Amino acid sequence: MFNLTYEFKLKPNCVQIAIFEDWLEQCRRVYNYALSERKDWIKSRSCRINACSLHSEYIISADTPRPTYFNQCESLTQAKKKYPELSQVSSQVLQQTLKRLEKAFVAMWEQKQGFPRFKKPGKMRSFVFPQLAANSIEKGRIKLPKIGRVKFYQSREIPDGGVVKQARIVKRASGWYVMLTFQWDVSIPQPMPQGEAIGIDVGLTNFIATSNGLTIKRPRFFVDAERKLKLLQQRVSRKRKGSNNWKKAQKKVASLHEYIVNCRKDWHRKLSHQICNNAGMVFVEDLNLVGLSRGILSKHCLDAAWGQFFNILEQTCFKRGVYFQKVDSCKTSQICPNCGTETGKKELSQRTHVCSNCGYTTDRDVAAAQVVLIRGLAAVGHTVKMLAEGKFIGIPKMQESPHL
Repeated sequence: MFNLTYEFKLKPNCVQIAIFEDWLEQCRRVYNYALSERKDWIKSRSCRINACSLHSEYIISADTPRPTYFNQCESLTQAKKKYPELSQVSSQVLQQTLKRLEKAFVAMWEQKQGFPRFKKPGKMRSFVFPQLAANSIEKGRIKLPKIGRVKFYQSREIPDGGVVKQARIVKRASGWYVMLTFQWDVSIPQPMPQGEAIGIDVGLTNFIATSNGLTIKRPRFFVDAERKLKLLQQRVSRKRKGSNNWKKAQKKVASLHEYIVNCRKDWHRKLSHQICNNAGMVFVEDLNLVGLSRGILSKHCLDAAWGQFFNILEQTCFKRGVYFQKVDSCKTSQICPNCGTETGKKELSQRTHVCSNCGYTTDRDVAAAQVVLIRGLAAVGHTVKMLAEGKFIGIPKMQESPHL
């Protein structure tokens, strides 16, 4: 199976916009109620058997099963009789909201993410139709369950033979969007290691440095717009919360954030295509992005968005038949790519790599990219002899060393 997601901007009328807003609010209430039910059950099991809190304690019957996606979906049917407004929303949309909560708990248990939080009014920005009819998409129109036909800007042609598996309606500052997931019953082979190889090192001074000597400075999308963002947020703080002027000021802040995100994503896509123009294999570092986003340079690391760039680069490599792989990032800046000697930790102000063993001198980031390339080639089965002959662009002819 092969899946592709296409994003189009919707052109809903006033009635359809009101329905979208109401459905988002109903999904938010279902999400918060299901979360509170799970949270109360967990807290009722956290007290000790021989002692209780002097202030308060959650008491739930011992034979009450743990709330899960399946039993909460069963409770949803009973809730529709008590709250008729839930019946106006598609049942599958509400079930997908509960599945979204289930995924949040799975991510907390397996990926060590935080405990799911309640969503404030306006914070639920999307809902999902997991199934659509066979002929639900026409030229510039899409037929949604219980809503009807909604116009959208068809900015690109959709390939034939695909089956619509899912439609996600998303609310943004610039309007409403639909994300259509198509599925083709074909098997596409993964790209094989071949052709010219490139290693990539990412950083804050240079966004990327490649093993062939290319360095590209990091554009500061968020930092450059920070002053304007501060002024807009000050205007929001001066307005009465909930008023029309407060909502208008909030929309301007959201529009600026969306503009920053779009600029960054567009630059990442263009850079990924530039990398793939003359490459058959691309190797990058497998970084601990969560740890970097919590450090002293967290704002700049999040502004660089290395994780998004790696995802876009991997997608671009797949589309263009370029082999992509992540390699170990440990001590890439402390090893000489020419002789393999560990040169020790460098200060951030030291931007030039000078090996005390072989005398090899180059830019610090370029040397790290060459180490990434060597590890990548070793991972796909290339021998040190091929590296020693200097057959791959960006790697100098290596000297014999017992470290390799």
